[in-house]
Amino acid sequence: MNGKLYVVATPIGNLKDITERGVETLKGVDLILAEDTRVTGKLLNHLGIKKPMWRYDEYAKNDLYERVLEFLGSGKAIAMVTDAGTPNIADPGSKLIAFVRDRTPEVKIVPIPGPSAIAAALSASGMNADKFTFAGYPPHKKGRRTFFQTLKEIGIRPVIIYESPHRLQKTFADMEHICGPNHPLIVAKELTKIHEEIWRGTVEEAKKYFEKEKGKGEFVIITP
Repeated sequence: MNGKLYVVATPIGNLKDITERGVETLKGVDLILAEDTRVTGKLLNHLGIKKPMWRYDEYAKNDLYERVLEFLGSGKAIAMVTDAGTPNIADPGSKLIAFVRDRTPEVKIVPIPGPSAIAAALSASGMNADKFTFAGYPPHKKGRRTFFQTLKEIGIRPVIIYESPHRLQKTFADMEHICGPNHPLIVAKELTKIHEEIWRGTVEEAKKYFEKEKGKGEFVIITP
């Protein structure tokens, strides 16, 4: 008998946002694969859950994949989580899921949906989101200008990207160079957290507004 692999969405900030089904799943599995066991440990402590955890991230070695197959092959259940949000959405996960599907297609892979920064930002943006393009994080170094040029020319809009505080100003500068200083933006910062903010303005205004303290946090940038 083969086990199950649950893909569990976790809160992007506010721990109360985890679903009842998500809690039930984490309580019921035999093992949790966590992007960072320290981050997931805080969530589990909040929920009063104690489970074995293995670290799984983009740098995981082949022996972990084999151990996961062995674990599932013994009939046990595994939950995969990331630090925040839905696994495999600009987070690790796809490689392991593809590996399990390829090697043991009889294993049932079950999505447990929940929080998503993309959906949260779009829902409060005021933009029509019947169709949109999600482009993830811009490249750290090479190919950034090409990346933003492609976003400018893409036909399905709005376009959403993620950005960290370390490269936020660099991203605004690249967008200004490609799209112009008056290009409109919506910037969603620290969604569901204490310092949550959804800001609207131009690229030039964003460069000035998100300096120093305002430039700290995790960001979702939406461009119409």
